[in-house]
Amino acid sequence: MTGMTNPSILQQTILAKKAALADAVGVPLARIADDCAAVWPDADAVDAVLRAAIGSVPNCDVLYAWDLNNIAVSSLVQASRTEIGWRGRDLSDRPYLKNNLPFQGIMLSSVYESIYTHKPCVTALQAVRRGEQLVGFIAADFAVSDLLRDSQLIAPSLRWQQFRGDPAVRGTVFLQTRVPSRMDDHIDAVLDHIDALMRDHGVFHSKIHFSSGRCSFWLYDDPYGYRLHGVDEIIDPELCLAYPQRPYPKGALTAPQLIRPVLAQFKALRFADETIYLRSGSLNVMNGMVGLTFSCDGSHYMPVDEFLDKSLDFWVGVRDEVAHSAA
Repeated sequence: MTGMTNPSILQQTILAKKAALADAVGVPLARIADDCAAVWPDADAVDAVLRAAIGSVPNCDVLYAWDLNNIAVSSLVQASRTEIGWRGRDLSDRPYLKNNLPFQGIMLSSVYESIYTHKPCVTALQAVRRGEQLVGFIAADFAVSDLLRDSQLIAPSLRWQQFRGDPAVRGTVFLQTRVPSRMDDHIDAVLDHIDALMRDHGVFHSKIHFSSGRCSFWLYDDPYGYRLHGVDEIIDPELCLAYPQRPYPKGALTAPQLIRPVLAQFKALRFADETIYLRSGSLNVMNGMVGLTFSCDGSHYMPVDEFLDKSLDFWVGVRDEVAHSAA
């Protein structure tokens, strides 16, 4: 139901950032490799090449070279200093040496923690060739913080996703039954007040914990925190006095008239089956996403329109299918 054959937006973004890094450093690293090949394996001469060239590699923290036996040929060269004690070091434990190395051209490592700064970094690996013979490699380290200095936050994925929960819960789902909660007893008043808070009082994200009887609210005026209320507070008609009157946001992906249908569907999923039932539901009107967690501990996230298009039978039509789907 959630399998994808194409890379996700997140994966595409990561690949694009790494491709941009490869494009930016490919030419200068190739030039450095050619210059090092001409003096290989003279450590002093290789160091001289690296010191002269480090400024030509954008955002590069350190440069160093090693041979086919994973032994450092050069010092650890930085823009401000050179650590000669790096020479002769066995680099076999470096994360990027666990993968296949490039026989020609450039390759980028995965993100890992730098042993010098203890912060996330990426290493560009450039093959050093003398004619047809591979003699070693050049490594250029880049701090992730430098690479992301001018980057933009990616848009979140607004698609249906499901996540399986605790196998121990799923395995005993048919041995349990819904125990009525205090929120169940006051469900209509709870949903009425949540609808009003989201329409008129600046609540853009609400999460309703039906089983434990509490609600979490995120507000436009305070998006970095949340308010937590138990049933007695939620059903109190005067709760609205604690939340300023606010116009419905123009940028919301969920129209205000759809809030109540979403909440009504939450109620239907809560009471539709005594074994497979909704434990919690969330609605974010800004990104137009609904979150659902069922008694079998399976969770779903999907756009509001898609959620409202699905009938109750889709979720609880056949119990064994629902257990598989909701899980």
